[in-house]
Amino acid sequence: MPTAFDQTLAAIDALHGEDPRSTTLGDGTSLPQELAYAQRMSRWLERVHNAPHDVLRLAVRAQHLQRWLVPREEYPEGRIGYLTWRRDQGERAGDTTAKLMRDAGYSDADAERATAIIRKKGLGRDPDVQALEDCACLVFLENYFTDFSRKIDHDHMVRIVQKTWGKMSPEAHKLALTLPMSDTSAALVKEALESA
Repeated sequence: MPTAFDQTLAAIDALHGEDPRSTTLGDGTSLPQELAYAQRMSRWLERVHNAPHDVLRLAVRAQHLQRWLVPREEYPEGRIGYLTWRRDQGERAGDTTAKLMRDAGYSDADAERATAIIRKKGLGRDPDVQALEDCACLVFLENYFTDFSRKIDHDHMVRIVQKTWGKMSPEAHKLALTLPMSDTSAALVKEALESA
């Protein structure tokens, strides 16, 4: 019989698998975008945390749960629209994850803890929330940064790198500096850090 963790993880991944958008991985295979993102998050967690507990592992896996259901375009342009969209996404992902956990037999306390981590309550003070944020920043830098930087004005991109860096732990900074980057991306990071 599957454990509560295994049952919840399978339910989370089943929802990720419903993402109608796909992405091509480095080996040429294709996966639903959010499932690929979730797997990347889990891989980074093993590097940023030496012994992640199951509730943290589930929260990290579910951070973008069903994010495609409410596109960013449905919110106003600008920072306030973005922050409102991100908050709403965190609340929805947290609530859905908590329900899946309770259905699998987790306690209310564990389900609520996962929700708090997904919603990033206590960023900078809570080590579990920091671990999730480190994973998200590293996944962005490793997999999405280059394409994203082609679409954004240079000065705005420098500020994005500075804000991303500011949310990361010193350990995550060290990991980020080991990532392979194009010359353009590396120069952008260097400029952002030197002008911070």
